[in-house]
Amino acid sequence: MSERTIKVDYLARVEGEGAMYVKIKDNKLEDVKLKIFEPPRFFEAFLRGRDFREAPDITARICGICPIAYELGASCAMEDACGVTVGGQLRELRRLIYCGEWIESHILHMAMLHAPDFLGYQDAIRMAKDHPGVVRDALRLKKIGNDIMVILGGREIHPINLCVGGFYKVPKKREVRALMPDLEWGREATISLIKLIKTFPMPDFKQDYEFVAMRHPKEYAIIEGRLVSNKGMDIPIRDYDKTLVESQVPHSTALHTRVVGRDTCHVGPLARYSLNFDQLTPLCRQTAREAGLGPACFNPFQSILVRGIEVLYSFEEAIRIVGQYEEPDAPRVEVNPRAATGYGCTEAPRGICYHRYTIDEGGVIRDVKIVSPTAVNQPTIERDLRRFVEPNLGMTDEKLQWHCEQAIRNYDPCISCSCHFLKLTVDRS
Repeated sequence: MSERTIKVDYLARVEGEGAMYVKIKDNKLEDVKLKIFEPPRFFEAFLRGRDFREAPDITARICGICPIAYELGASCAMEDACGVTVGGQLRELRRLIYCGEWIESHILHMAMLHAPDFLGYQDAIRMAKDHPGVVRDALRLKKIGNDIMVILGGREIHPINLCVGGFYKVPKKREVRALMPDLEWGREATISLIKLIKTFPMPDFKQDYEFVAMRHPKEYAIIEGRLVSNKGMDIPIRDYDKTLVESQVPHSTALHTRVVGRDTCHVGPLARYSLNFDQLTPLCRQTAREAGLGPACFNPFQSILVRGIEVLYSFEEAIRIVGQYEEPDAPRVEVNPRAATGYGCTEAPRGICYHRYTIDEGGVIRDVKIVSPTAVNQPTIERDLRRFVEPNLGMTDEKLQWHCEQAIRNYDPCISCSCHFLKLTVDRS
């Protein structure tokens, strides 16, 4: 009998901290656990007793990478509670700032956090020595996404210009149209980046996922739609709690989400792409096929390619919105409170971000539930690791550790939104 232990105190190139434990006995896998140990962040508690108009500004602080997901999820839920619909140019501006968030978040992950895994580098700094042009273009792409968020949100980190009903202030037409040259450059640069990523060596690791994402009848869903899956789910957002349930597990302070009557589900780029391929632009569909992707993708290691397609879509959508933008008559729709429960869901870069708020007749928040996409994906990440480790027990500790970390980064986990991530221990006995 032999014993082997691999420890990674902190996993690099993800946000947050936590632990993972792998136990191997007599060359057989006995246990895999993601041990999320960071204390809760209490954002839901912070919101109780606050005015409903404060929710977007408070929830923006949940994440520095994807604040728009939380701001718009909160806004949509409050508008749902108050019986208000935001349309026209205000809705287009919401899609535009979300495109900015998808661009900056996806590019950060693809080029700086995930690409080193495929190319054999410890980090993007070492990678930049051999691929300076790739890193330079990626930084420019990310800046374009940040610029969109600055123009519409006031700043790129925790934007301050979004509100229930729309915006505190809308940009001038000339400010928005000034984005066009960079957007057109970004579209072409993204295609070049996808062509490079296509050459990366990727493990053959197709899995049978239940993909869950929003679906809209007329567009690639970002801020509105129904929740659908490839295994029969098709529900309005207000039925989320009846269909996706959370449970506490002893080894994690983060709740695990499962589909009622079934098992784990997978949210994020792979889910959106596979459930909404027909809603992508012709250029996106063509680029995906040229990159070797079909209309659905079940290999999480190819998520880096799918993120590239979503970046391309974001540039295409941003070009469309910027090209037809006209300043709206008012920066926001008037929203008056009433006693009700409202439901909101948007597609964060990492997947569906669900909000539920109950407010009283004065607009005071009485109850809150927020579910981050990484919290939904955690059981699926754990399952992926188990299925990856089992047939690869013969790998050296160093190689197994590398691939386990890469498998986790497939999901671009934003653990600070749910709890923090990752310390790896492999116990061989």
